[in-house]
Amino acid sequence: MKNYLLLRLRTQTRQWAELGWWRAGLLLLILAGAASQLLRLLLLHPAAQWALPPVLLLSVAGAHRQRQDLAFLQLTAPQYRRWLAGEYALAGLLGAAFLLPGGYWLSAALSVVLPPLAAALPATTERTARNRRSLVRAEAFEWVSGLRRRLGWLLWLLLVGLTAGLRQHTAAPALGLGAWLLVTVSFYDVPEPVPMLLGAARSPGQWLRGRLGWAGLYFGLTAAPFLTLLVLGPAGWGGAALLLVWGLTVLTLVVLAKYTFYPHATTMRYAQAGVVALGFLILADSVYASLLAAALLGLVWRSRYRLRFYRYD
Repeated sequence: MKNYLLLRLRTQTRQWAELGWWRAGLLLLILAGAASQLLRLLLLHPAAQWALPPVLLLSVAGAHRQRQDLAFLQLTAPQYRRWLAGEYALAGLLGAAFLLPGGYWLSAALSVVLPPLAAALPATTERTARNRRSLVRAEAFEWVSGLRRRLGWLLWLLLVGLTAGLRQHTAAPALGLGAWLLVTVSFYDVPEPVPMLLGAARSPGQWLRGRLGWAGLYFGLTAAPFLTLLVLGPAGWGGAALLLVWGLTVLTLVVLAKYTFYPHATTMRYAQAGVVALGFLILADSVYASLLAAALLGLVWRSRYRLRFYRYD
């Protein structure tokens, strides 16, 4: 396990180096800001401690199922799941570090115990042999694949049900929409094969407009129940419109980050984590709005520049 963890550390260090020193530094600053706001939230609202362990479990489980080295590890070492459990327990320790300053010992213990359970899950397999019907158009392939891989419809129904049941709490619809946004951005963490990109677009701009258009359409449709509850509550039409614009902005940044670092999946996911953290930081302090605007402009330019390297039919 020691050699495996050292190898994983070297791999992650190399992938951070591929970001470039200034991008890595900026990403670390954004993540540090998000971490400070999370710690502040946990100290001000003790009930929020119970949300962190399941969020950690779902995040680790999603990342685990997308790993490309599980088949190799299975052939290399029969005890590889113990290695994975040890790695995920270390990730849980990072979550526990946010809970211990507030004296939340039980939730901190759960943060360490729950993530290793993800090691028992199988890898995601693409079920291309079955002609399965979908409520989503095939052109929005990120949503078709994401809803299947992440049990998206089940999570959507669960979040809508919880939000409706807790509608007497004014923050419930906004929290439900934020949670659904986190689910939807995970649909864009897998780069599509290059032949799919080459054969479907005539130019970088046309391809990006298509991806952003489908993302906005299906996010708006699935966010409708949360927005309806917001309109019926104290937030009204104005609050619902602001949250919808915020969600679409964050989703736009995630899609642009995907193609800025296409087709390097790990680097792409680091960048997406940074823009999602930045998007949530705006809710805590509007000073981050200028940074988000700069990130949006930079990603628009870099994503178009990156896609220029590919030939379009």
